[in-house]
Amino acid sequence: MGFKCGIVGLPNVGKSTLFNALTETQAAQAANYPFCTIEPNVGNVAVPDPRLDVIAKIGGSAKIIETQLSFVDIAGLVRGASKGEGLGNQFLANIREVDAIVHVLRCFENDDIQHVDNRIDPISDADTVETELMLADLESLEKRVPNFQKKAAQGDKEAKIAASVLGKALDLLRDGKPARLTERADVEEEKVFQQAQLLTSKPVLYVCNVDEAAAATGNDLSAKVFAKAKAEGAEAVIVSAAIEADIVTMPVEDRAEFLADLGLQETGLARIIRAGYDLLHLITFFTVGPKEARAWTVFRGAKAPQAAGVIHTDFEKGFIRAETMAFQDYVDHGGEAGAKEAGKWRSEGKDYVVQDGDIMLFRFNV
Repeated sequence: MGFKCGIVGLPNVGKSTLFNALTETQAAQAANYPFCTIEPNVGNVAVPDPRLDVIAKIGGSAKIIETQLSFVDIAGLVRGASKGEGLGNQFLANIREVDAIVHVLRCFENDDIQHVDNRIDPISDADTVETELMLADLESLEKRVPNFQKKAAQGDKEAKIAASVLGKALDLLRDGKPARLTERADVEEEKVFQQAQLLTSKPVLYVCNVDEAAAATGNDLSAKVFAKAKAEGAEAVIVSAAIEADIVTMPVEDRAEFLADLGLQETGLARIIRAGYDLLHLITFFTVGPKEARAWTVFRGAKAPQAAGVIHTDFEKGFIRAETMAFQDYVDHGGEAGAKEAGKWRSEGKDYVVQDGDIMLFRFNV
């Protein structure tokens, strides 16, 4: 099960520098000119979770395997992308393939780094990208919705559902609002809405790229972005891409002291990764044994057979039951044996909804 977060923004806002730091590679060439990223670069990053170290120690696991997210560095967008300007068509196609958007905004002054519009205004930058995505969605729905409405009038039930939910999305777009605000009446409308692959239906995380001096507290520019995110019910984080790029070149043992000197408790990258995880409504469950302790990813609300299927499709097909305990119970009682003795080890059936932090063992028959 793969989950992709697309890193987007105007040219020269720090997207590729951030991507390089996230993946600890130089896979994306960072350069001071527009469109230096031509093909989207993809990198997998581990999701920080201190619980994994804890259960591995208790379980005597020889190996630790973290769950991962994929980040995609997408070419910079310019005004007119919805009409094919710059690398517009490719940019929009690449966004369509990701699950969430990590929108990097320039919140720093630096005369040596060119801004595509020759001014520093993260709110205007955000609006530029959002407008291009909305225009692309608007054009798409203005072609599709009338066809659904015509078929619905002829008695087509599926077309009636599509006409309803996508019609609501079209009204929002015409009003200058993103499609993700569309109300979905039921599961059927949700399914149709997701299948439409609207660009503005994807959840958004705003990343405020600040200079070193503002890495701990932010600045006036990042404060404006946080206010925008709050008004939209979205999320925002502060990061200094330049600092993060320096950190990944350091020995691991020196990083904590370096962060402390800057007034930081953790890297901005860790905050971005966790925020991306939350943005996609993901949770983690664990498996633990002598060979390995491992984190696995499922959507919030997933049931036990679906979680089993993440490990192997045969586990889901032949699912019998899940034996599980909460992370805290595992810790409090010193592992599986202690939890069993305390009555905290449960046997759950196919309707069990997986909880974040569950430690699970699946019984199956194929």
